[in-house]
Amino acid sequence: MLLPEGEQMAHCQLEQIELLVLDVDGVLTAGEVILTDAGNMIYQFCTQDGSGIKYWHRCGGKTAIITGRESKAVLIRAQQLGIQYVYQAALKKIEAYRRCLAETGVDPAAVCYVGDDLPDLPPMRYCGYPVAVANAVEPIKEAAAFVTARSGGQGAVREVIERILQAQGKWSGILEGYRDQKL
Repeated sequence: MLLPEGEQMAHCQLEQIELLVLDVDGVLTAGEVILTDAGNMIYQFCTQDGSGIKYWHRCGGKTAIITGRESKAVLIRAQQLGIQYVYQAALKKIEAYRRCLAETGVDPAAVCYVGDDLPDLPPMRYCGYPVAVANAVEPIKEAAAFVTARSGGQGAVREVIERILQAQGKWSGILEGYRDQKL
């Protein structure tokens, strides 16, 4: 379900979120590209974000990545975290977002999209809960229902996941699983 040009979806309640859609550069990473002398790119991912994604999956959530770049490192990280839906080289992210909705069967109203830069704006307009990371550009922050305190690559995704799971009453179960462990 996409809205006519110029219209935006009303924001949903966090309890409705089923699918988390993430950008890579500036969201899962700090947005810096490190190039080796051989021309290889090096990505640095936040382990707290990774743990958060695993908690999200444990609670029944789905995750997708939509990125404008193409990198084997992104595929490897997605596999490590159990992220099933990965769309790379998505120069028009709205097209990858449409494919993602079709493949996951999730209604746009039940999607949280986390972005940081202008290519993320179109999908953010058609999701139930658009989120900007702290280091996002101003138009993304203006389009967001929530702006994280943390920057991309520094735990912003974990912050979003905890917020959603708390609203869904699932975060306390994650905490209890660790608090209840005995020596």
